[in-house]
Amino acid sequence: MTFQIKIDDLTGPEIAAFLEEHIRDMRAISPPESKHALDLEGLRKPEITFWTVWQGDMLAGCGAIKRLSAAHAEVKSMRTAASLRRSGVASLMLRHIIAEARGRGYQRLSLETGSMAFFEPARQLYATHGFSFCGPFGSYQEDPNSVFMTLEL
Repeated sequence: MTFQIKIDDLTGPEIAAFLEEHIRDMRAISPPESKHALDLEGLRKPEITFWTVWQGDMLAGCGAIKRLSAAHAEVKSMRTAASLRRSGVASLMLRHIIAEARGRGYQRLSLETGSMAFFEPARQLYATHGFSFCGPFGSYQEDPNSVFMTLEL
């Protein structure tokens, strides 16, 4: 399979539908006070760079990086199309985000994901790429529904 990663301006109908499905899934799994997924407007911020992964004209996945400080960034909005899960899309996107973070001079890359069984593949993915568990960062608070991970760059 050949995939292409592109910076996305979040204006296309494909990404709008893809992210709406993501938000619906997160609402179904996480209680409202523990939902940290960003919608289109939340992602259209100058401190966020958003990418999509394409297989031809099919949207395969997405991911973003959010600048927290000159030394620290956060992984946001990682998602793979259901039909392509376990095909390497998430690893491709995460490697791209890690490389971007290094290229931008960040010293640390962190993320928040869910603590429920649904998120176990995500936690395994991040651990495989060197992320380790940590406490809350940025504006996050301790939450039994959240897991925090970080990677020293």
